[in-house]
Amino acid sequence: MMTDNRLLAALTPQARNEPDSGIIRAAMHGFTVPGVIPLWAGEGTLPTPEAFARPAAEALLRGETFYTWQRGIPELRAALARYHTRNFGRPFDDDAFYVTSGGMQAIQTIVQLIAGEHGEIIIPTPAWPNLAASLRIAGARPVEVAMAFRNGCWRLDLDRLFDAITPRTRAIALNSPSNPVGWTAGIDELIAIRDVCRKRGLWLLGDEVYARFYYGEKAEHRAPSLLDVCEDDDQLLLANTFSKNWAMTGWRVGWLQAPRVLGPAIERIIQVNSSGTPAFLQRGCVAALDEGDAFIARQVAEAREGRDLALRMLGEIPGLRFEIPRGAFYLFFAVDGMADSASTVRRLIDEAKVGFAPGSAFGPGGEGYLRLCYLKDRATLSEALSRFQSWMAVSRPS
Repeated sequence: MMTDNRLLAALTPQARNEPDSGIIRAAMHGFTVPGVIPLWAGEGTLPTPEAFARPAAEALLRGETFYTWQRGIPELRAALARYHTRNFGRPFDDDAFYVTSGGMQAIQTIVQLIAGEHGEIIIPTPAWPNLAASLRIAGARPVEVAMAFRNGCWRLDLDRLFDAITPRTRAIALNSPSNPVGWTAGIDELIAIRDVCRKRGLWLLGDEVYARFYYGEKAEHRAPSLLDVCEDDDQLLLANTFSKNWAMTGWRVGWLQAPRVLGPAIERIIQVNSSGTPAFLQRGCVAALDEGDAFIARQVAEAREGRDLALRMLGEIPGLRFEIPRGAFYLFFAVDGMADSASTVRRLIDEAKVGFAPGSAFGPGGEGYLRLCYLKDRATLSEALSRFQSWMAVSRPS
């Protein structure tokens, strides 16, 4: 009989050595503590609206439980094209969209398409950790370029970003608005990154999941996008999800946007990985795209209120530093004297009954910070931040 150590040794190094997500570790510990207020995850408190859920339930009950289109049902791909046309003011082709089992599968599909073994993708950090983990598990390499927090603002040094390009570089990844810092690229930055990718023959991997959660000075309904500066034949791959805008995190449905010529390759990868996304879930996503603009506006308004509440209450605590985020729905804040954010998060869960995500989970430049999700109802968020204020008044972070 093999021992546990021998069984583990028989795994691939990637599977054996990939660390647990610091966010998930915090959540799993928090789930065991009664009364904790969870702010560690990127989701709000509202359930999926009935108008989106009903078509999915009806499709399930009428028997749409068989294999379906590998790239997504035609109705959903058409709805995605309509949604983008509405938001970008120009036509989009149904065939540019590929339905995936969550935004995470869209990212994994991109990694399988372009990274290859030992390939490199450049990622500005602090960053959501799952892209880097997907690359490592696939045998590729994330090249993490730390952003700088100076004078109360996060900055992406484009010269440093471009200096990280090597002969093995396959893509530059850009998450804007950013999880966790809320940094949002301007049009000039998007153009500069696009031009370097064109010149060097690199892919642009875009994660614009939080594009609708944008708090610009004007009343824009979305953040600046790579779609504003790229052509249909650019080497642009965009991952997105229904999770955030439409309160559908548990549905696990997303999409990949790519040049049409890649369709057969993308479809093959989807077939191997999941054999397609359940058709009945896709029916609900059609309703979300076609009927969900008012709900998105409500969520964005609540996020803005939550952001302003968090800024005010955290601003009353000495020793914290943060930028006013222009996008997404997180506040990423430095805590003076904190050297181990994971340990601090565990203490906060146990002692204050409030749960944040540790900054160390988000790669280089993240240690010394905590992340909270402020897309919560005002009463819950206010109580959580009040608990944190009280804890900070009597405790020292580790």
